[in-house]
Amino acid sequence: MNTGQRSLRLLVEKWLAPTPTRPAHVTRFSRMGTSQRRYVCVEALHSSGLLAIFFFRHDDGSWCVFPPGTESPTMKV
Repeated sequence: MNTGQRSLRLLVEKWLAPTPTRPAHVTRFSRMGTSQRRYVCVEALHSSGLLAIFFFRHDDGSWCVFPPGTESPTMKV
């Protein structure tokens, strides 16, 4: 996967469309449970009200609006 197309900055611009008069702000960031994967909450004010979106960091370094799947045990021959 091309992580340049899944950078946090590009996703914030795509989903929240911040402008100089209505900027986006990181309001929360931390790590999830035992997996220690990162997440960020970004908020922006729009004409319809406040919009907040959580972005999740995946193992390949990309950011997505959905959390990474959990790894389940597999058997190999």
